[in-house]
Amino acid sequence: MKLYADVMATSSRWLSTDERAAWLALVGVTIQLPAALDQRLKKAAGLGLVDYHVLAGLSDAPDRTLRMSVLAEFAQASLSRLSQMVGRLEKRGWVRRQPDPTDGRYTLATLTDAGLAALEGLAPQHVEDVRELVFDQLEPEQVEQMLAISQRILSVVRPDRSWETPTTP
Repeated sequence: MKLYADVMATSSRWLSTDERAAWLALVGVTIQLPAALDQRLKKAAGLGLVDYHVLAGLSDAPDRTLRMSVLAEFAQASLSRLSQMVGRLEKRGWVRRQPDPTDGRYTLATLTDAGLAALEGLAPQHVEDVRELVFDQLEPEQVEQMLAISQRILSVVRPDRSWETPTTP
């Protein structure tokens, strides 16, 4: 067993002190920032961050419409979780579902006029929250660095670029 332990100890590429600190900070941001934004949206509108993300994704799509499967990928949610979420948004009159007329195997989600109005009402405060929690803390060159770093990591984690705003139904 000692031989195995020696091999494992030498074959792993451990993080340096600086890498470990950067990693722990990144993990902290990826956990704490969405939680803080989620809390603020729930207080303001009874709407979670992922719900807001779904509405925003639909607002950017052609005809404010996407296949549920594309929207699920964008929101990083299972189809059943997305279906429950969209069901809650439908009850508010913000989203409508209908069969895809080009392929009945799919369901389309469409942001309604009421949903767009709700999103437009929520967006200014959400943007202010993002500004307060993120961008007010950074210098302009740090924003450029954050963009480059984030895109580089995302291109490895999701090479299909499914993290981008969807643009096809």
